[in-house]
Amino acid sequence: MKKETQCVHSGSYRDGVTRGINTPIFTSSAFDYLDRDDTPYPRYFNTPNQDAVVKKVCALEGAEDGVVFSSGMAAMSTAILSFAGSGDHIVLMDELYGGTHAFATGEFQRIGIGYSFASTDAESICAAATERTKVIVIESPTNPLLSVIDIRKVAAFAREREITTIIDNTFASPMNQNPIELGIDIIVHSGTKYLGGHSDMCCGLVVTSRKKTERVRTLARHLGGSLDAMTCYLLERSLKTLALRVGRQSENAMRIARFLKGHQCVSRVHYPGLPDSPGHEIAKSQMKAYGGMLSFELDKRQLDASKFVKRLRLISPAVSLGGVESTICAPAVTSHAKMSAAERERIGVTDALLRLSVGIEDASDLIQDLEQALEGSSN
Repeated sequence: MKKETQCVHSGSYRDGVTRGINTPIFTSSAFDYLDRDDTPYPRYFNTPNQDAVVKKVCALEGAEDGVVFSSGMAAMSTAILSFAGSGDHIVLMDELYGGTHAFATGEFQRIGIGYSFASTDAESICAAATERTKVIVIESPTNPLLSVIDIRKVAAFAREREITTIIDNTFASPMNQNPIELGIDIIVHSGTKYLGGHSDMCCGLVVTSRKKTERVRTLARHLGGSLDAMTCYLLERSLKTLALRVGRQSENAMRIARFLKGHQCVSRVHYPGLPDSPGHEIAKSQMKAYGGMLSFELDKRQLDASKFVKRLRLISPAVSLGGVESTICAPAVTSHAKMSAAERERIGVTDALLRLSVGIEDASDLIQDLEQALEGSSN
């Protein structure tokens, strides 16, 4: 099936009693254990609603199995700790999501894991690996600078050395990028974002091979970051429109990136779909479209960033991303606030940087909103 069809049909549980076309919400936390090998239980990550979500995302990503979690960070932290422990070494990209960066700097040393941050290019990532390296963690496009890394090159290097690779594929979504096809072992999603798509749930997913899923699921059962039936139902419902939403968001983002690129009050635009973007050619080779996220910096000599955000009428200042509505935030005080100022400066997350999550509204309305805010925000 094509992805648009998989979004609607893959994974759905058909109830033989009512014959309803939607997966029922199984609210039970207690199930009959007689004459069955694997008794369902929410913390075991094997209930019908959990399975329905996992099967749908696996179909979209080309994975064999996976686990749905209560948050994206539960998914990422469990995936990492399933394949690295005391005495091991992990390589991470500089520009990872702020929460993942904070997890590494705040917890790895305490539990005896060595780690190195490397620049956002395949050569630097590979060069940072040592004989003790067990895991490489990357993200492409990155949050919030939309940098792109050569996924194939990292995956080939790691596979030759039996290093497990993990990618945060949240920004791209399964519609625009499928890292398993590029050689990556494990895909992590913050389902709160594009998979959920309506700014009304918190969840995460790990999808990979059956063998690696067993390791992830085993640790997950100990840590307990399971997702309830109602949220699983909402997530499965949202996944049915993923292709439509991400397609529109990607189209809108391209139009808006071009508009901002040509505006005299904008000093820089970060979007891999722009031909002069540093990662454009790599993105073109591994992405189907360039996504609904972009970031940009205002010319501080002409505009005040806080005044600009306050003048926006359609685009809301809000944390998180990937919803049907357009939102904007300053990463330095939101997604990357847990990083030190020195760390943010090193990777390029300046106080003037604004991250825009483009929704499904009419692009011309969004551009008009940006234009009026730009015109009225002069210093």
